[in-house]
Amino acid sequence: MEMAFTAQLLLLSSLFLQPVLVLSQTNGSIAVGGSLTATAEGNSSSSWLSPSGDFAFGFRPLGNNDLFLLSIWYAKIPDRTIVWYANNKPAVAPLGSSVNLTAHSGLVLTSPQGKELWKSETIVGVVANGVFNDTGNFVLEDDSSKKLWESFKNPTDTILPGQIIETGGSLASRQSETNYSKGRFQLRLQQDGNLVLNSINFTTASTNTPYYGSATTTGTVPGSEGKQLVFNDSGYLYVLRENGGKYTLTWGNRVSAMAYYTRATLNFDGVFAQYVHPKTFSGNASWEPLWSLPENICLDIDADSGPGVCGFNSICALSAADKRPKCECPRGFSLLDPNDLYGSCKPDFIQSCEEKEEEHLYDVQMLTNTDWLTSEYSRLEEFTADNCSESCIQDCLCGVAIYSNQTCWKKELPLSNGRVDSSLRATTFIKFRKDNSTLPVPPSPSPDDKKNNKTTFTGIRPVILATALLVCLVLIAAAFSLGLFFTFQKKQVRIMQSGLNISLRPFSYQELQEATNGFTEELGRGSFGVVYKGIIQNGSQVQVAVKKLHCVIQDGDKEFKTEVNVIGKTHHKNLVRLLGYCDEGQQRLLVYELLSNGTLASFLFADVKPSWGQRIEIAYGIAKGLEYLHEECSTPIIHCDIKPLM
Repeated sequence: MEMAFTAQLLLLSSLFLQPVLVLSQTNGSIAVGGSLTATAEGNSSSSWLSPSGDFAFGFRPLGNNDLFLLSIWYAKIPDRTIVWYANNKPAVAPLGSSVNLTAHSGLVLTSPQGKELWKSETIVGVVANGVFNDTGNFVLEDDSSKKLWESFKNPTDTILPGQIIETGGSLASRQSETNYSKGRFQLRLQQDGNLVLNSINFTTASTNTPYYGSATTTGTVPGSEGKQLVFNDSGYLYVLRENGGKYTLTWGNRVSAMAYYTRATLNFDGVFAQYVHPKTFSGNASWEPLWSLPENICLDIDADSGPGVCGFNSICALSAADKRPKCECPRGFSLLDPNDLYGSCKPDFIQSCEEKEEEHLYDVQMLTNTDWLTSEYSRLEEFTADNCSESCIQDCLCGVAIYSNQTCWKKELPLSNGRVDSSLRATTFIKFRKDNSTLPVPPSPSPDDKKNNKTTFTGIRPVILATALLVCLVLIAAAFSLGLFFTFQKKQVRIMQSGLNISLRPFSYQELQEATNGFTEELGRGSFGVVYKGIIQNGSQVQVAVKKLHCVIQDGDKEFKTEVNVIGKTHHKNLVRLLGYCDEGQQRLLVYELLSNGTLASFLFADVKPSWGQRIEIAYGIAKGLEYLHEECSTPIIHCDIKPLM
């Protein structure tokens, strides 16, 4: 009886599962009106399969946060490697989101509340159906089988066999292995035919000098410039020249396209590589690199190519196994964000020029073949290695000394483009504090100093140092909102236009985490932090920009709050307003009103350039804001510096 009941239950379950299986196991053709929904059942999400089952299109779960990525991935290998994804901001969709195939808008991704999160680019024509090919290409066709849109023409970070990138096309890296927002690096086939790798300046959205180039431009041979980046069906990647010649990128061991999956990906660390994976495999099979570009990204990204792969004060080393960069903090330094292994390193001590007997407090770690490209402030000739080391220890400004060929270069923090390689032939002395202790807060200025209206630096130097750093951060954050603007206000911060009427408000970290939906929608970033879009509740929903600082003000909570109060006492119509802050543990965040029109850079460098009259108005407005900061507010503020008048 029990066995009969079990059999009936299994039969009943199979009847309920049948529609889902039919939906997933398509022949590659999807009719208009078809849809998928991001579900958490079974820790998986619904999808459409290509005819062979090699590829899947649908929702891939991201961790355990009830967030999903609309994407295409390899369906038959365990790691389900993603090769394409909807890369709008944010690049993730919450549980319950759906994608629909429509006649006039193509693929449309919506949230559970019906908000449009992403859609395929403008469709010229009427979509009759979708076709998911065994190449991994998802195509939208009209009733005459004309292609109206295809994922191959809108690549993200990966190119597959059968895919072509035309002149002007590009791949963009993701931010990290698990963060699919747009990252710092891109591969472009330029209009001149040169295939290049370069980093992106997030502040201006401009591109830095390439750190790799194929040199497929017009030369002595007519028509030698590249016109397409081709990944053929046999798994060979090359730049096709105008004259029919080829500049081949694929090299190394040859593999069978019948026996191996292959892809070429621009990794989040800026390395472009081709990988292969056996189609028939044991449990230990994985993606293996065939080749990668550039040869050594730690060395090939120089100062003109922008910041290196690793953050400030970090050291980049190339892994011999896969030619990928690894980052490491030197002794006396630790990661600003322990979860970001490629991020900046902060010193675990405070160095001050007010201390005496400097040489007894500090020591150096000696590294070989290590260097940082920037921040040099002194060059000393005819020195020995010992002289170089001792000179740095005794110099309160020195963070690192580089010694080579009887020359000593002294450099100050922060340092960028750090690298280690046997070709550098340099000895590096990294300064650190022996006891890793911090300095006590210095006494306040005396009443006599105030009476004489003197600016006392000896008593408040660490405070000014921390203050200067904070205002630098404010300036960087304001640049994302409308160029060189700050966020300041007087004792009572009032947002008249938005209906917000609150005092400068302290926020908890959890409040801001919830307001930004887990810091998912990034507005921009600078050297010291990232700006996220958020919504706070004050009777109604108010949009804000939340600046999450990477650095920790080492003088403590009191100084941080004092600085926030100082900038909170300024108010001008040309300055973005400060609404509040978070000072909780190691977390430092600033909350601003949101300027929804985007950055000044995006306006200045758009396809349609502003008129000269508009440019004059912009310059005049910025000048008025700076004039107020310099001369009119109660506490004059200079760029990257606050100087209280005493």
